[in-house]
Amino acid sequence: MGWFPSFGRFLFFWERRNHFQNGENKPLIPKGDIRNAEDASSVSYLGTHDSSGSQTSSTLSSHEESARASSRNVFTSRALSPSSWSDYIFKYLLVTSNLLFTVLGLGTLVVGLWGLINKESFTQEKISGIGTDPMLLFTFLGLVLALLSLIGCVGVLRENMCLLRTFSAAVLLLVAAQVLAAVVLYSLQGQIAEYFRSGMLAAMVRYQDDLDLRFITDEIQTGLQCCGADTYRDWEINVYFNCSAPGVQACGVPPSCCIDPLENGTVWNTQCGVGAQQLDEFTAQSVIFLGGCLGSISRWIDQHSGVIVTVVIIVLGVQILTLFITARLLQKIRWSRAQHDVYLQSLQ
Repeated sequence: MGWFPSFGRFLFFWERRNHFQNGENKPLIPKGDIRNAEDASSVSYLGTHDSSGSQTSSTLSSHEESARASSRNVFTSRALSPSSWSDYIFKYLLVTSNLLFTVLGLGTLVVGLWGLINKESFTQEKISGIGTDPMLLFTFLGLVLALLSLIGCVGVLRENMCLLRTFSAAVLLLVAAQVLAAVVLYSLQGQIAEYFRSGMLAAMVRYQDDLDLRFITDEIQTGLQCCGADTYRDWEINVYFNCSAPGVQACGVPPSCCIDPLENGTVWNTQCGVGAQQLDEFTAQSVIFLGGCLGSISRWIDQHSGVIVTVVIIVLGVQILTLFITARLLQKIRWSRAQHDVYLQSLQ
């Protein structure tokens, strides 16, 4: 039985040979995986010729490209998107209102200049009294209104932040001044009545010397159906209507005090108030208005207080709405410019 050990060793080596051949015929890595591994090894081998810094830079560049792409998407989806309808409506509403106020300011300016030129206020004899000329107020207000409205209009159309800031600051000052004036007028009602009386008496003294004051006085007396400041006898302070005056108008009143100043309904009767101050009130009431203009003004304000308050609120509301629209437009311009800067940086 000595052949069993030799036969056992033969079987052992034969099994190991088959196992080794099967291992060679069936590799652990499939052929497809081998190709991928070879490609990866070749790429890694080629990469060994580059430095580690180039690998880092390539990684960073890929991140930068992705960031740029995302920023472009954000810019194109937001900054380049069309504005909402409300922005367009607010913008062109502000442009339209500023154009209207520009025309109104230019018209007021033309009227003021026409009045100054027509009265020859710039001549050497009258230049000293131009500071008290009412037409100068029209000229100043028209110039300020036209310039301010033009600044706002150009600022909106050009989207100029400097002009829009100047416009909004000026409107804010106007609103503050108007609110302050309303508070002062309400708190100083008694003193304001005295100021009106002093102004009315001063206009009556210069009635024949100043055409503007004569026009204003006549319009007040005709419109409110009044005569003088407190009574028709106040006209005695005028040198021409004073009873001691030598002229024909002595002890008289202006024709605007007459109940029927038009003769035959067409011609202005300048002699209708002659001698009216010498008449008693019972006789004079059929010829002229007896009541003063200060009382008529006070009654008119009381009767139309609701309309006055409504107009004041509307005017202030329009100005406050203008400030709101201007602030919204400034915010939109800043946002658009910021998005544009981000887009330009992403292209670099």
